[in-house]
Amino acid sequence: MRGRPAPAPERLAALRLRLALAKRRHTIRSLAAILARIATEMAGEIDRGTVADYIPSLARVSPAHFGIALVDAQGREYAAGEAEMPFSIQSVSKVFTLTMALRLHGDALWHRVGREPSGSAFNSIVQLESEQGIPRNPFINAGAIVVSDVVLAGADPRETIGDVLAFVRRLASDERITIDRDVAHSEAVTGFRNVALANYMKSFGNMSGDVEGALKLYFHQCALALSCRQLARAGRYLMLDGRHPDSDEQVVSPLLARRINALMLLCGHYDGSGEFAYRVGIPGKSGVGGGILAIVPGKASIAVWSPGLNERGNSRLGTLALERLAAATGWSVFEGA
Repeated sequence: MRGRPAPAPERLAALRLRLALAKRRHTIRSLAAILARIATEMAGEIDRGTVADYIPSLARVSPAHFGIALVDAQGREYAAGEAEMPFSIQSVSKVFTLTMALRLHGDALWHRVGREPSGSAFNSIVQLESEQGIPRNPFINAGAIVVSDVVLAGADPRETIGDVLAFVRRLASDERITIDRDVAHSEAVTGFRNVALANYMKSFGNMSGDVEGALKLYFHQCALALSCRQLARAGRYLMLDGRHPDSDEQVVSPLLARRINALMLLCGHYDGSGEFAYRVGIPGKSGVGGGILAIVPGKASIAVWSPGLNERGNSRLGTLALERLAAATGWSVFEGA
């Protein structure tokens, strides 16, 4: 029995295009629906965690807020909840200053800060004594202060603060991003533990410049105010092997992008990093302002914000939302192909 003739190449190409467009429309509808469902579920959560009341400006933020935004590898954007409301990104900023330090100094940075999970609270001083003033990783406070010292490199702190702001604006392609001066002031007048960390590292010779200048930079970078949509855009280069999708600039090499993502997975949630990897399985960096930046390499840059924190200082609902997003999409890095 004679079979059907093979379709003409042009018909086959048209069929493939229709299938691709149908798949794209399905993906768009699915992601939009997933985010909307997650936002609705988070609105109904009773236990929203506790805001960071040790920083006066953050203590005034209501735990009722929730927002989520996602940018995929094709540049499509999805958002739900209060995704346009700026918030203090706090330690999420450490991803961007680490990127700046690696651009400036490459692997030489690792002589001054480690790459291992700490297993300790984000502001712990305990390990510094036994490890000769070398912080375990760049995402705990001590490590981030060293990174700030590296980025500052003896320059005027005001100029370097401007450089950090300009860098984040460039990553997000958004000149509206600002630093919340009230939050920066709150950080400075209550940051006694960070002052102690910086001076203790100085005693070991691991602060090359002026301690006050490095702390000023650190407090101001933590006071960067971005919305979920802006933060998701700022993280796109880590989704795309270090490439900025708007300018085509290679922000960092593909190798460095992979390594920053690895550090986010291993160390991005302090002594809760193992739990986050277990539950979510996506590289992520949290901040005590309630934000989390999460990166699915090759697929998505995601930002979520809910100010209430769990006992480890990470957003309670932000973690839950990302866990549900990973389950719905299969985006955990531990999922099979």
